Amino acid sequence: MANETSNSDGLKLALAWAFVGIPLAWGIVMTLNNALALFQ
Repeated sequence: MANETSNSDGLKLALAWAFVGIPLAWGIVMTLNNALALFQ
């Protein structure tokens, strides 16, 4: 039983990181693109 809960917790943790990380990465990429446009 402990193995099932750890797998479930791992999935929840991965989903939580994806929920935060994907928009964060998108924001960083958009910021870098806008910053590079200033230097051209």
